[in-house]
Amino acid sequence: MSEFHPQTAIVLAVFFIVYLGMILGGLPRLHLDRTGVALLGAIAIVGFEVMTPEQAAQSIHLPTILLLFSFMVISAQMRLGGFYDAVTRRIAALPLGSMGLMGVIIGVSALLSAVFSNDIVCLAMAPVLAEVCLRRRVDPIPFLLGLACASNIGSAATLIGNPQNMLIGEVLRLPFAAYLWQALPPVVAGLLALWALLAWPLRRPAAPASPAQLQALQTEATPLDRWQTAKGLIVALALVAIFLFTDWPRDVAALVGAGLLLLSQRFHSSKVMGLIDWELLILFMGLFVVNHALELTGLTQQTVAWLATQGIDLSQPLALFIATLGLSNLVSNVPAVMLLLPAAEGAHAGATLALVSTMAGNLLIVGSIANIIVVDAARRCGIEIDWRRHARTGVPVTVLTLAITAMWVARL
Repeated sequence: MSEFHPQTAIVLAVFFIVYLGMILGGLPRLHLDRTGVALLGAIAIVGFEVMTPEQAAQSIHLPTILLLFSFMVISAQMRLGGFYDAVTRRIAALPLGSMGLMGVIIGVSALLSAVFSNDIVCLAMAPVLAEVCLRRRVDPIPFLLGLACASNIGSAATLIGNPQNMLIGEVLRLPFAAYLWQALPPVVAGLLALWALLAWPLRRPAAPASPAQLQALQTEATPLDRWQTAKGLIVALALVAIFLFTDWPRDVAALVGAGLLLLSQRFHSSKVMGLIDWELLILFMGLFVVNHALELTGLTQQTVAWLATQGIDLSQPLALFIATLGLSNLVSNVPAVMLLLPAAEGAHAGATLALVSTMAGNLLIVGSIANIIVVDAARRCGIEIDWRRHARTGVPVTVLTLAITAMWVARL
């Protein structure tokens, strides 16, 4: 057992404060969100000389950061080109009933989230979806919840669909195609379950939009730029093909693709950079530093070994499944995955971590950034989705999709 010394106490204190911030969404009486808490924790690790600045920089998993940044650039290109806006409006214009419309929204948002960031898809589509639902006199809340849940479920299908999957794929060096075939069956089954849960109550007509809601909808649509949208789609599809059929490092390939998109006569690079989620990147980097500091103390390995003696072996599928589910709803999915990755062993580990951490994000509003984005977009349109209303959809969706995932993981 490693000797306990003052630096270990410092690391433990910093770790618990940071993860308390992850649980609470910030620290009491301080204007710090999760990103601020993670950054402050990394600063404390360096400031107390637990690690040198160089060692802290080396603890950051650069391939994950580069891959995440690159796909943020690609998603920004699609957003500036009006792609998401145009897709949402064309879906809404289809001559479909409410049940059919729900199915198309679920399918399209899931497909887009599997290639682009699920957070960006929700950020771009939610306001437009709220508007078109109100104008069509259908209740927007089931459709908005369908968008959030489908984007979470769909993003689990690939190793580029969300931040935690990118991290898992890069750290565990999972093959892109092999993971896709592992994840696709539970994802498709989960989307069908989501549609069944949401579509049935849609037979009842909704009340017309109030004047206040219609006034809130007076937002300017982003015009579709076909050339810029085509550039983004070509780069994204080319990258998927590269990931599927070549051994080119995903982070390098994605960075080259992002660089090509920045060579533009239409969009200034400052516009693209303005749409990058810098806070998420800083959150990742801060947590990398704090988690690595804890790992250096040896306490992580000792805890995993102690749990194994108590019958909780995280290398086993069931234990990893339960731990991922619990931690994802306690500290959010990205921090949960970072904590569990050192214990992830075996052929099942990558798929279990990715699928469970993503599916669990539908349980509560705070379980996923995509949920928060949709709820905030709805509020700006005069539509209130509180935690109870979200839970009436999120809880059964999560139970069903995790049951499907559990049965599938047991076969791996």
